[in-house]
Amino acid sequence: QVQLVESGGGLVQPGVSLRLSCAASGSTIGIGAMGWYRQALGKQRELVVGITTAGSTNVADFVKGRFTISRDSVKNTVYLQMNSLKPEDTAVYYCYITHRVYGMPLWGNGTLVTVSS
Repeated sequence: QVQLVESGGGLVQPGVSLRLSCAASGSTIGIGAMGWYRQALGKQRELVVGITTAGSTNVADFVKGRFTISRDSVKNTVYLQMNSLKPEDTAVYYCYITHRVYGMPLWGNGTLVTVSS
């Protein structure tokens, strides 16, 4: 079994930067893609960024130029650098991974990002 633990969320003002981290532990051999979804209150979960084992990225249009994903394969950790945060970025951010053993993505418990003045 794989465990995912996110950290780095918080309450910040617009324009501030945050860096989210997601560390995978347990049965980490076989992890494929890693990335982040987010879900605002009353809205559907949406993909923010994803990164493959080869380093290819998929970035949502609404965060292009502001958010950057990176990955440390040795530490099995994925990061989300969030710059120029806006109120509309307020959401619970969920780390996900794919894994060769499982038929669906695995999710962390989420970390709350609140952007408000």
